[in-house]
Amino acid sequence: MSDLDLDPTQLDRYSRHIILDDVGPEGQKDLLDAEVLVLGAGGLGAPIIQYLAAAGVGTLGIADDDEVELSNLQRQVIHGDDDVGRKKVDSAAEFVADLNPDVDVRKHEMRVTPDNIEELIDGYDFVVDGTDNFETRYLVNDACTLAGIPFSHGSIFRFEGQVTTFAGDDDSPCYRCLFPEAPPAGMVPNCATAGVLGVLPGTVGCLQATETVKHIMGKGETLDGSMLFFDALDMEFDKVEIPKQDDCPVCGDDPAIDSVHDVEYTASCAIDVGGDAEPEIEASD
Repeated sequence: MSDLDLDPTQLDRYSRHIILDDVGPEGQKDLLDAEVLVLGAGGLGAPIIQYLAAAGVGTLGIADDDEVELSNLQRQVIHGDDDVGRKKVDSAAEFVADLNPDVDVRKHEMRVTPDNIEELIDGYDFVVDGTDNFETRYLVNDACTLAGIPFSHGSIFRFEGQVTTFAGDDDSPCYRCLFPEAPPAGMVPNCATAGVLGVLPGTVGCLQATETVKHIMGKGETLDGSMLFFDALDMEFDKVEIPKQDDCPVCGDDPAIDSVHDVEYTASCAIDVGGDAEPEIEASD
């Protein structure tokens, strides 16, 4: 798309972008040229996929190994009744095709692991993390930080959510700068046991999609270096700074993690020190 002018159909479809001074046809072409990977096609992934596709992100990778369940439909808005039992990547790809034929969907029907994440993220301009467990969050952070690929993080719990962006610049922090250790196993229940307000992932996912679009176009200020917390019950937003930590094991001055294979992500997120050492970081959802 970078060598082509927008055709009449695209000029009409994206007209509300194009008339914005800070977007224009060049900004829209940046979106059409972009390659974005969305990890998870569930509560967060659904609005992320929906709005990135509508915005005209030209290549949209979708990674998920789950099937649509009836209990998903309370919040996972790209899936419907007829999709129950289908693979989420198939349902999501069909939704995108119906919404915007400009978007090329790459389906990655897989569970993200240390053995496949480096190949999975390679070539993408931006990664959006819509996963729902600590193991994968730390894996995504470590892999993207080591590869220098910017990514958005989002998470939800009952009535609360959080969003940030890690730009991958030399002075940017990473997820481990804020949360060097995950909560002990069993401390934080998942949505299946604690519940989640159905509209909450819509709010958080839309914020992640907004961060993605801004980063692609190079417009505005992203949340790099800060995290936005949202309380849906009190309708309050709070922002806290995330300082880059010199002793961070991934992005610090003397990193202990040089590869995702240095860390045990199945039962912990600890650096592999060998022997019978106890894991330093527990990760469970």
